[in-house]
Amino acid sequence: MGAVNSASPQSGRDLAVERVERLSDADLADLAEATDAAIIEGGGFGWVEPQGRAALERHFRGVLLVPERELFVARLDGHVVGSALLVRPPRNNEAQAFAATLTHAYVAPYARGFGLARMMVGKAEERAAALGHRVINLDVRETQATAIALFESLGYLHWGTHPYYARVRGQTVAGHFYTKTLEPGRGRSTGELIDGAA
Repeated sequence: MGAVNSASPQSGRDLAVERVERLSDADLADLAEATDAAIIEGGGFGWVEPQGRAALERHFRGVLLVPERELFVARLDGHVVGSALLVRPPRNNEAQAFAATLTHAYVAPYARGFGLARMMVGKAEERAAALGHRVINLDVRETQATAIALFESLGYLHWGTHPYYARVRGQTVAGHFYTKTLEPGRGRSTGELIDGAA
């Protein structure tokens, strides 16, 4: 799969984001560690408690088997430190085939500050547009301030709030819902397509 690579000028660190169809045992171990770190810190997943390596490796192996799901990973100096999942509608949902969902997007706390989350979201958006999707949707807990700031800085539009979105450690937490239109590589612009259908 194509990777987006760059070097961080401030640190000389090797940064990469790629869409993966398989993961080595070492990558799975890195991904499990990064995921548990993100869960402990309170972001990026529906899990509230760390799941441990075996459960997370099973989870990610399962993700890779679902045709409508595409896994993106962020690497810092060759090690997987985060991921994002692009979910396409099932084939029988023609009415919503124009939209994809971005979910489970996170970078481990120890790998933040290098721009990997921004790179990963950008790569997922590019892939969604290449697949013909005109809209990308996502939702996030209101407590995930860093993620909210990132998505808003990338042009995501906050269109609604669910007051009873999640339960975290005995507290009810609201969720924010976001959307962003994507432009195709060719053909009619998304604005023309949407405005023309009205």
